[in-house]
Amino acid sequence: MKKVFITGITGQDGSYLVDLLLEKDYEIHGLVHRPDALMNSNLRHLLGDSGVLNRRLFLHNGAFEDATHLRRIIGKVKPDEFYHLAGQSSPRLSLELPESTVDSIGMATLRLLEILRDLPDPPKFLYASSSEVFGSPPHSPQDENTPLTPTTPYGAAKAFSQQMARIYRTAYKLQTCSAILYNHESPRRSGNFVTMKIARGAARIKRGLQQKLTLGALGGRRDWGWAPDYVRAMWLMLQNVPVDDYVLASGRLHSVQELVEIAFRCVDLNWRDHVDFDANLVTSIEPVAPCGNPAKAKRVLGWENTVAFEEMIARLVESELNKVA
Repeated sequence: MKKVFITGITGQDGSYLVDLLLEKDYEIHGLVHRPDALMNSNLRHLLGDSGVLNRRLFLHNGAFEDATHLRRIIGKVKPDEFYHLAGQSSPRLSLELPESTVDSIGMATLRLLEILRDLPDPPKFLYASSSEVFGSPPHSPQDENTPLTPTTPYGAAKAFSQQMARIYRTAYKLQTCSAILYNHESPRRSGNFVTMKIARGAARIKRGLQQKLTLGALGGRRDWGWAPDYVRAMWLMLQNVPVDDYVLASGRLHSVQELVEIAFRCVDLNWRDHVDFDANLVTSIEPVAPCGNPAKAKRVLGWENTVAFEEMIARLVESELNKVA
């Protein structure tokens, strides 16, 4: 039975990765920062399963600031694969909190790489990077050779971590790689993201629980995909030899307005009657329509995003409707 260690295990991607690896008979270990919040996390569906918790799924309390404790945990587990998914996840917030962003993303990754470098048998290591590393790219779509030109502290910290993973692969011969992730959504997505804010707003307005949904610019465009597909791609990356970096994207752009139109159409409402604009919600530094080119992932891994944009939004809205039924 392969052993795996996951940071960010309670997040959207971490929880889907747990589901996938349980199907594949892994022994799973995860780092948990707030044990008191587990019952409200994306792992709650597994916590009451006596056949899983503490038998195939093991949760370890810890924090990235305590490298000694991390070294002790990882040294005892001796994982075959390591997925580093944790870290501050808001480009907007990073503009207000640049120091904590760089520490929680960049320095945390470096500490982990140093711990793994000292192990007698280092695991394969995947870092969850972001399309934010490209910032305002010179061309679209972006691929694995596009220059890294981040425009936020979040993007810069992600770029640092991605580059460090590459350096440890070349300088120390570790099996490290980065998944350059474009936006990917699911019902487990945090409510802070615009997709969930819109899906939740449409559902609550339909149920009569609120009247208006306030958003920033509707013209912004993104490359959105289905989160479980992207998690499957991350697993495929560590099964391939040699490990390498991949852009994981749908390769298609959609605007926030399209997202709004589809969400409200799912609940039979005219979005124009319920959506207000607030200039304060517009990000001061907006990336230029980031669209990824997943050709390498399709060619080498046989991977692609399988859920169309319209279907994805419909699933998000249906999930939110069920929560407020």
